[in-house]
Amino acid sequence: MTDLTSNFHHLPALWKRIDKAWLTSGLIVIAVAIFSTPDLIPTLSFAAQAFGQTAIFIAFAVLSIGYLKASGAESSLARAFEGRETRMILMAAIFGGISPFCSCEVIPFIAALLALGAPLAAVMAFWLASPLMDPAMFLITSGTLGFDFAIAKTIAAIGLGLFGGFGVKLLTPTGFFANPLKQVANTGCGCGDDPFTGKPVWAFWRESPRIEVFKRETLNNALFLSKWLILAYLLEALMIRFIPSEWIAGALGGDGFQPILLGALLGGPAYLNGYAAVPLIAGLLEQGMSQGAAMSFVIAGGVSCIPAAIAVWALVKPKVFISYLSFAFVGSLIAGSLWNLVAAF
Repeated sequence: MTDLTSNFHHLPALWKRIDKAWLTSGLIVIAVAIFSTPDLIPTLSFAAQAFGQTAIFIAFAVLSIGYLKASGAESSLARAFEGRETRMILMAAIFGGISPFCSCEVIPFIAALLALGAPLAAVMAFWLASPLMDPAMFLITSGTLGFDFAIAKTIAAIGLGLFGGFGVKLLTPTGFFANPLKQVANTGCGCGDDPFTGKPVWAFWRESPRIEVFKRETLNNALFLSKWLILAYLLEALMIRFIPSEWIAGALGGDGFQPILLGALLGGPAYLNGYAAVPLIAGLLEQGMSQGAAMSFVIAGGVSCIPAAIAVWALVKPKVFISYLSFAFVGSLIAGSLWNLVAAF
């Protein structure tokens, strides 16, 4: 009895150590094997083939991220927050749209900027653009959804940053955004040292510690991308095989505004991860989803997904957080509407 009780006490710790993405993928395979055995091989074949087609993009992406991390290129981001406020907003949106690091890595940097009095407008521009695109996501998106969609999403990410940044700038004189920062005791997230200090060392291979960083980051990102893409391709296979295309076409198809609005509303709760969303969108497009709905889905979902939203909620007061989500939602509708018009030609 004592041994059983002791084992039960260890269950919460064991659950925390289990990677939920790998676990979900395994459960999907088991469920298909049990409840729809004839579909098991086609499902696995589809996922394997889709993963193989994007393998070259994954390889290039993880090597690129490894280089950027090892060289310390992230420190260049600090330059976005220098000079006049208008220049800060513009540079923050651009850097946010191409930055190669996770949402929580930005927390200590943003906390320091806000505490030192950096304009919230520039911070908002960066925060809105940052979750939407990075070098790895651009490559995955290009390989799966096409180069045009990847370019359009990048432009939308920068545009959303500018929309939020200048929106905050216009509202700042009203006092609505006064004292935006929470009193946060600890903003660390376990992503490592603050990546925004120091100078880049482009020839990183001359320093042993940086070589180790390159190896570690390359391996970690390869595993990260692989687990989410495998899960996404399995879900895409199930969606294509079991969800009637007329359902998707009826709800998210067509050229009107309603599919774009629905895509934005579904983006937050249905958005697993920026990389996992790409194959899911590919499957939805194949089932009849409109281009505009696809764009509004990825924009709204990317900003309001849990990691990105927590990074904002951890630092700022509720009114700033609500403004962040509002800019994201309205911006996603604008991006979806514009992309629908462009894609029609």
